[in-house]
Amino acid sequence: FFFIKPKFIYFLSDQVISGHTGWVRCCAVDPSNEWFATGSADRTIIVWDLASGSRKITLTGHIGTVRDVVISARQPYLFSVGEDKMVKCWDLEANQVVRHYHGHLNGVYCAALHPSIDVLMTGGRDASVRVWDIRTKAEAMILTGHKNTIGSILTQPTNPQVVSGSFDSTVRLWDLAAGKTDVVLTNHKKAVRALTMHPTEYNFLSASADNIKQWQFPYGRFTRNFSGHRAIVNSLAVNSDGVTVSGGDDGSMLMWDWKTGHCFQKLQTIVQPGSLESEAGIFCTQFDQTGCRLITCEADKSIKIWKEIEDATPDTHPNEKWQPSLRKKRW
Repeated sequence: FFFIKPKFIYFLSDQVISGHTGWVRCCAVDPSNEWFATGSADRTIIVWDLASGSRKITLTGHIGTVRDVVISARQPYLFSVGEDKMVKCWDLEANQVVRHYHGHLNGVYCAALHPSIDVLMTGGRDASVRVWDIRTKAEAMILTGHKNTIGSILTQPTNPQVVSGSFDSTVRLWDLAAGKTDVVLTNHKKAVRALTMHPTEYNFLSASADNIKQWQFPYGRFTRNFSGHRAIVNSLAVNSDGVTVSGGDDGSMLMWDWKTGHCFQKLQTIVQPGSLESEAGIFCTQFDQTGCRLITCEADKSIKIWKEIEDATPDTHPNEKWQPSLRKKRW
C-alpha cells in the first residue's frame, strides 16, 4: 500500500465583518473576485467589498429570511431565494428586482445556476427541484421524487447536470433532459444539508450529521468517508487545491484534504461580544475565486474572513496528526 501524504496548509481568522441584524444564512462571491453578497434572517441582502470588508449596498425586498444567493457569471444578475417562497432576480446595474419566479408552495432553501444554459434550479420545503427559464420566468420543469425538504443543489455542464441533497437523507442525481432521477444515493442516515463539487475533479461531497461522504460522478460511486465532524454540518466548500471545509451548527469548522479525507485542522469560531455561546453556529462557508480566503456566515450575525498562512510549517503551527488507516469503509 502507498499513501498520498496531504500537504501542510493552515488557516487563521483575518477579519470580522458586522452589519446584518439577523443570522447570516448564505454567501456568494462575484466571479471578478472584487465583492461578495450575503443574505440574512433580517430579510436583506448586503453586497460587501472583498478587499476592505466595507458595505457597498443593501438590497431589500424579501419579506422572510434570505436562504440562498447566487451570482451569475454570464449576466449582471444576482438571484435570491427565501423562506417567503420568493425567487427574485436582481439587476446589479440598476440594483433592483427585475424578475420574480412564482411556483414554490413553501419556503425556498437553495438555488443553483446552470453553468452553460440560462436556467435556474431552486429547491425547498415543497420537496421538488424547480427548473426556471431565466429570461421568460417560465417554470421549465419540476424534478420530483424527494420526500422531504431539499437542502442543497449542485449543477454542472455534463451529466448528471443536477444533484440534489434532501432532508429525507438521500442524494439524487438527475437526468435533466429526461426530467427524471438517474441515481438515488441512500447511504446517509440523517438529513443531507450540504453538497459541494470539486472545481476540476469529477467528484462531489455530501454532508450529513452522520458522515461526510465523497462520491464519484457520473454514477455516484462511493469513494470515502470524511469522518470526525461530530455536529450538524450546515455547509461545505472546496477550493482548487483540494482544501475542503465543513461548517457545523455548533461553531466547529474542520479542514479536510480532498484526496485522502484527512482532517488536518480543527477550528472553533468565537462569538461576537454580547452574543450567547449557543450562537456559535456556521451556516455557510465559501472560498473566494483564488481559494486563499474563506468566508463564513454565522449565527452571531457576523461574517468572518479566514486566510491561509503562507509560511506556516508543522513546527510553527502544530496541527492534526496524519494517521492513515488501511481499513477502508465501503459505506
